[in-house]
Amino acid sequence: MKTVTHWIAGKPYGDVSGASGTWGPVTDPATGQVTTRVAMAGADEVDAAVAAAKEAYATWRTSPLARRTAILFRYRALLDAHRDDIAALITAEQGKVHADALAEVARGLEIVELACGLGTALKGDTSTEVSSNVDVASVRQPLGVVVGISPFNFPAMISMWMFPMAIACGNTFVHKPSSKAPSASILLAELAAEAGVPDGVLNIVQGDEVAVDALLDHPDVAAVSFVGSTPVARHVYSRASAGGKRVQALGGAKNHMLVLPDADLDAAAEAAVSAAYGSAGQRCMAVSVVVSVGSAGDALVSRIAERAAKVRIGPGNDPASEMGPLVTKAHRDEVAQYVAGAAAQGADVVLDGRGFTVEGLENGHWMGISLLDRVSTDSDAYRNEIFGPVLCVLRAKTYEEAMNIINGSPFGNAGAIFTRDGGAARRFQLEVEVGMVGVNVPMPVPVGYHSFGGWKDSAFGDHRMYGGEAVHFYTRGKVITSRWPDAAETASGPDLRFPASR
Repeated sequence: MKTVTHWIAGKPYGDVSGASGTWGPVTDPATGQVTTRVAMAGADEVDAAVAAAKEAYATWRTSPLARRTAILFRYRALLDAHRDDIAALITAEQGKVHADALAEVARGLEIVELACGLGTALKGDTSTEVSSNVDVASVRQPLGVVVGISPFNFPAMISMWMFPMAIACGNTFVHKPSSKAPSASILLAELAAEAGVPDGVLNIVQGDEVAVDALLDHPDVAAVSFVGSTPVARHVYSRASAGGKRVQALGGAKNHMLVLPDADLDAAAEAAVSAAYGSAGQRCMAVSVVVSVGSAGDALVSRIAERAAKVRIGPGNDPASEMGPLVTKAHRDEVAQYVAGAAAQGADVVLDGRGFTVEGLENGHWMGISLLDRVSTDSDAYRNEIFGPVLCVLRAKTYEEAMNIINGSPFGNAGAIFTRDGGAARRFQLEVEVGMVGVNVPMPVPVGYHSFGGWKDSAFGDHRMYGGEAVHFYTRGKVITSRWPDAAETASGPDLRFPASR
């Protein structure tokens, strides 16, 4: 059986022993078989990783920016050459189809490319002669040892959202990936070492909540970046910030797609199917709710159902598959319960994905596509993040009623509107209470040089992910006021007044 362990100080840590001796299972979602065992870190492994990062920080923080940039350029080239290898690991452990896994790697590479050009973002500002012979300069400096905790659904991309920007800024990094899909993290670390990232600058500890809490509490950790569910995001933010750490914690979502009667319903239906069922709905940017306004409802639901029924479901390594299985059996069973509960709570089950299997792979974590119409806002299927291939349709008579529904949600990750009316679109983008907005775009994931993050219960902390805000998260500002008097200038004695600028 394959073994995945930690990566500390530039090499595997614990080898086949896993150091702590505690292991967790990793299954192939398409077969349901345990294919890998992953080491689960305890306090000793966390201490070793943080110590390695702290030691490396002493020299990495002062390494020339040109050297860091050159390493990141080599790293980008290696990642590009190994796209298929990384994607294959994602498919084997997360379950998404290979084409989707390749797209994940590509979006992660965007942030590596951003990190390669970070020189202009890290430069400071200087004002000369703010007073006689006095200059003021603003600079940004790294924080120290920073931590990233990433989820199972994007085991490569979200990792690449974090550590390339962090190490480009001069920090060292300890990464805790999901124990459900750990292998990609090790390949990313191996390629980083091959690119020339010094030992200890990037470290990996596998594990569960034991490792997470040890990292959150560690006195030598300066900042924590997290992506996952809202309850865990709230826990990470509360615990780490209580210890004086800087925290960005991105949580769950219930992304709404508002469809007005004037919209191109065929385009809206295509978008809804792609955004709701891609990656089997296991993404925080998935459209999980369509709010149909006025007369659009029946025709829109009919079009969605027609297209959704044609989605080809199968193992991720089959090129014919468009949607793969869910990550674990327990998660599949939980998603199925939401479909059953929605029917009991009054929804019309247009498509029911329960009981779906693939011939020859009956033990896989399969869940077919589900479409629920006329869902009420007090039903469990609407109130909770399902994180599976389930799309809820709500009906609203007016735009105002639809906006009350959307803004009444405790989640505020993303939202989209489909319409031909520019005025309605402009009104929506100003009024909707979410962090990312799409206009005729169902999943408005920002490109790398903008920043990613939601509002309300979808994000905790003041900093968003990647883009310009990552530079502010992974550095801290310092203002330097200096005075170099002329050699002929003589001291005029003490002056106890508040310093003046003139």
